[in-house]
Amino acid sequence: MDSKTAKNIKSKNTQIEMLLGKTMWARGLRYRKNCKGVFGKPDFCFKGKKIAIFCDSEFWHGKNFLNGEKFKTNSEFWEVKIKRNIERDKEVNEKLISDGWLVLRFWGDDIKNNINECISLIEIKLKDSI
Repeated sequence: MDSKTAKNIKSKNTQIEMLLGKTMWARGLRYRKNCKGVFGKPDFCFKGKKIAIFCDSEFWHGKNFLNGEKFKTNSEFWEVKIKRNIERDKEVNEKLISDGWLVLRFWGDDIKNNINECISLIEIKLKDSI
């Protein structure tokens, strides 16, 4: 990955976030985006229900790495980077859960290919938290 490519990678308003957000909105779910006041800055949150939602890309959050995929170039750098991202995700989950939050994490491919299942799970969790 060159520096030009890296500069174009967004941390918010990604394709998977936009898809999940628009679908939730269309279903009447009202959320906060990129919740700065919540530990880990979830992509979406329902503050009153204490539900935090993260949209995780397979590359940056290590799904492919955990499934045994190896990096073709600069592998030492990428292994350290992705391992740290995975560890940070665990730390965020643990802190939010200890603070009484429910954490939902969706892989990008699940959002793209199974959006209705993702939304149904969110709706169930919102109803359960009443």
